[in-house]
Amino acid sequence: MTKGLLGKKLGMTQIIDENGLFIPVTVIQAGPCVVVQKKTINKDGYWALQLGLVEAKPRKSPTKQIRGHFKNINIPPTRYLKEIRFKEEPELNTGEKIYADIFEAGETAVLTGTSKGKGFQGVVKRHGFGGGRKTHGSRFHKQTGSIGASADPSRVYKGKKMPGRMGNERVTLKSVRIVEVSKDDNYILVRGAVPGVKGSYVIIRNKR
Repeated sequence: MTKGLLGKKLGMTQIIDENGLFIPVTVIQAGPCVVVQKKTINKDGYWALQLGLVEAKPRKSPTKQIRGHFKNINIPPTRYLKEIRFKEEPELNTGEKIYADIFEAGETAVLTGTSKGKGFQGVVKRHGFGGGRKTHGSRFHKQTGSIGASADPSRVYKGKKMPGRMGNERVTLKSVRIVEVSKDDNYILVRGAVPGVKGSYVIIRNKR
């Protein structure tokens, strides 16, 4: 069964397992989420749930369209709103809430977030180029180098690794192990690092 949840990255810490080993984990405030809209295969062509992450601070200055969208479920408009698709009809309906306890410790999940934006970077940092010599007299240290091929084909190939904007991209981790789930506080601890800065939003789904 497909299941998904929205969350917020709170930061990293470490825990000690039963063997006395330190495990690096990322703490995610997962839920509660409310079902804002249910999409059906007859009306929309696919099964999906539109979820909103319920937070202490509601969305500031929502538009008229957003206010009307949340009017039917009688909760303030949420800051984070995402849609999760299902292969079959989900059991939940509009207005119902989902909590972190839909996942269990030991499960393997798929996690999607937005990586840290690092601005405009050169090829050494962005693509891992080795760079030129660092010896005295060299003027080629961290430059790009040749990007063309003389007279033929007289152009730069599409996809050439060049300097440019780095980060701030959608990143999906396909095998993230859930270490611990706190049902009371809606915390999920996952092993390792998670894309994004502290306070960024993530989507947690089970492996289909």
